[in-house]
Amino acid sequence: MTLLADTPPKPLPLPRTSETLGAELRRMLVAGALDLPLTGRGALLRRWRELAGFGRRDLALARLAEGHTDAVAILAEAGQAPTSLSLYGVWASKSTGTGARFHNGRLSGTVRFCSGLTVLDRALVAAGDQLAEVDLSAAGVERHPDAWQAVGMDASDSGDVVFDDVPVERLVGPPGWYLARRGFVLGGTGVAAVWLGGAAGVLDSVGETLRVKADGHQLAHFGALHAALRGSEALLASAAATIEQAPGPGLLNDTCRASVERTARDVVDLAPRITGAGPLCRDRRFAQQLADLQVFIRQHHGERDLAALGRAVLGEAGA
Repeated sequence: MTLLADTPPKPLPLPRTSETLGAELRRMLVAGALDLPLTGRGALLRRWRELAGFGRRDLALARLAEGHTDAVAILAEAGQAPTSLSLYGVWASKSTGTGARFHNGRLSGTVRFCSGLTVLDRALVAAGDQLAEVDLSAAGVERHPDAWQAVGMDASDSGDVVFDDVPVERLVGPPGWYLARRGFVLGGTGVAAVWLGGAAGVLDSVGETLRVKADGHQLAHFGALHAALRGSEALLASAAATIEQAPGPGLLNDTCRASVERTARDVVDLAPRITGAGPLCRDRRFAQQLADLQVFIRQHHGERDLAALGRAVLGEAGA
């Protein structure tokens, strides 16, 4: 089984808003479309295939779907179950010194990049070295969706959340567990599968343009992107077969993420050169796909992550 299906998924109808995405996400929850194989159970390829399909359909929707499925997997790894028919997210950013604090069973502080902040029911929030589950209908949860100013991923319902002495429903795992568990690495590679799907979605749109008319230069760029996409897909598929049992899964995870990020950046760069200005200016879906992909892959920290990968490779070679 490959990660990318032969036939692209049906795209979401336009206009796309946080409200329409929230409604679609809840429909998927009720229909069981978010019930993915759990990490650590030997079915990562199927899990990542579903995640890639979400990304290929729409990256903003995929961001919310991936967050929910990651939360469910985290709870399962901790031996806990999610609240039935609740939409979850994982809010763990500590951007530029922000972040939640846990004290006396309550959360306080500001957390950035909280996707789904107006549509989710519950969130797993990183607070210091603890992971805490919060009911988002509780008093003291203050949402700031206007903090998100980017065009890319604009419908992902992201922004800042301020917690003001909010009661914690339950703690998930002991102190330090969230980052130390093996599932943290597996979840990071799952995000790369979403990026891969997003890049494939852009290439789907480029291919539709080229079926009308194409010259040799356009076809050369398109062929190069196809090869890069399939190379990253093959790496992820191979990783899915081994990473759960790998003694040091971090190196494989980081390699997969770097490969997909490089491919996605090539797509962002070359796709407009293939299509020209017409689709960028007159096709809302195509322009949105490119903007979404450019923003989403910045979860990879560029040269900083690549430098860490280089150090890890040298360390393994010298072992």
